[in-house]
Amino acid sequence: MKRLVTVDEMRWCDEMTIRNAGVPGLLLMEHAGAGVVNIIRRYYSPLGSKHVVVCCGKGNNGGDGFVVARLLSQYCRCITVLVLPKNTELKGDALSNYRILRSYARVAKNITITQYSRKGIERLQEVDLFVDAIFGTGFSGEVQQQYADVIRWMNSVARPIVAVDIPSGVNGTTGCAAEPAIRATHTVTFGFIKTGLLCNAGRELSGTIHCIDIGIPSSLAQHASLKYSLIEQSDVRNLLPQRSQFAHKYSVGKVLVIAGSRGLTGAAAMCSLTAFRSGVGAVVLVTPDVVYPILAKKLTEVMVHPLPSTDAGTIDVQAMSLLEEKLQWADVVIVGPGLGQHQNTQQCMLTLLTSYKGKIVIDADGLNMLARARFQWLNAKAQLILTPHVGEFSRLLGLNSSVIEKNRMLVAQQFAQENNLILILKGVPTVTASPTGEVVVNSSGNPGMATAGAGDILAGLVGGLWAQGMLATEAAACAVYIHGVAGDIAAKNLGARSMLATDILRYIPKAITLIERGIE
Repeated sequence: MKRLVTVDEMRWCDEMTIRNAGVPGLLLMEHAGAGVVNIIRRYYSPLGSKHVVVCCGKGNNGGDGFVVARLLSQYCRCITVLVLPKNTELKGDALSNYRILRSYARVAKNITITQYSRKGIERLQEVDLFVDAIFGTGFSGEVQQQYADVIRWMNSVARPIVAVDIPSGVNGTTGCAAEPAIRATHTVTFGFIKTGLLCNAGRELSGTIHCIDIGIPSSLAQHASLKYSLIEQSDVRNLLPQRSQFAHKYSVGKVLVIAGSRGLTGAAAMCSLTAFRSGVGAVVLVTPDVVYPILAKKLTEVMVHPLPSTDAGTIDVQAMSLLEEKLQWADVVIVGPGLGQHQNTQQCMLTLLTSYKGKIVIDADGLNMLARARFQWLNAKAQLILTPHVGEFSRLLGLNSSVIEKNRMLVAQQFAQENNLILILKGVPTVTASPTGEVVVNSSGNPGMATAGAGDILAGLVGGLWAQGMLATEAAACAVYIHGVAGDIAAKNLGARSMLATDILRYIPKAITLIERGIE
């Protein structure tokens, strides 16, 4: 999987490369600038008649910008370098590359280096392309006035913007953005993708993300201290279980789904069918007797069994004594879709949680009942995978949703470690966190998947892959990716705006087939 890093982790990688691997910082900066130029040439050639404005700050990001300006001048009609800080504020490698650029400009003739002024930027005409090298990953806090003026000007001119490492004004770790922040067309990031490019406003402001090699040793990506990864198609293809030629329906996974209640039969049906579509051989759905006739008629392949129900049409606590045989049969149990939140049903679920020693996926109403029974998951004897969206996770933690969203990767990581379970925190991006501290970030999916029932589909996929013998974290992360690919196919064929959860279910077989064949 591709390595993702926070700003502090990337800084450590740079320091290790310079100090221990003996690669000078100036050489890293040269490689970074060359990488940006290659992306510009790929997307915006021919450049011979173009005027490019490179906006440079005082740190290493500005130093990268000076390299970009020098190298890009070989291909462009005109390069204007807008230097935002005073010359005395430039230091280290950034100052060295500024001096090189200044000397180079005396010979090159098509490079103009100008100090920032409000009137100066108003005089710049016929700009074809901007390069944003103002802040980079070192940014935090608020944007000072002169920088804000330049950022607003760049955003207001209807021209492409190529951001160097990360759009200026975006926090490289969290993706939270200041006002204003650059809205990039392309972002060229170095070494490893920064977590802030995939989260919060950073995800929308980054445009198309390109990660280029600048000479960071590949061995650093495997360092034990780096825990964040991005899952992609090739990763899932390599992890999916292979079915034996001698397989039979009970050797390829058995899933027990405890779901459904009066008025909420769809969730139980979708979850059960999806578990089948994941590749398991048998699925049993146990559901309240009052809705049994509906689900037994609706589901052909799923074996549906009735359980005693409460007056509210949910599973009654008496059901526990009838579940024992089916629990022993199952490889994985899925609890929660459409289950309702009756007190007796909650007692049934908590009894299951504290007595069953197998594998349980908890979703939807199962999570809401856990939230009311504070920290009961700590008493669980089973291996757990929890699949909350941010609202459900907020109730579990007793923490405001906005606080979670500001740093969803770190919050998910800490929760999984502290509670010794797998957590799938659904959202943008969906992250899968494990007890070891590993966090897998999903790379598939689209906004059309924000539709009722999509989570029930995911729970079925997670349980189905886990039942086929995959490791818990791998099953969870692969299920999220497949779910997203199915959603992407549905959006392409039906349009994101009108998608239903059953559309995601419909395209799961095609998603798995494309992944297995390596077709994008």
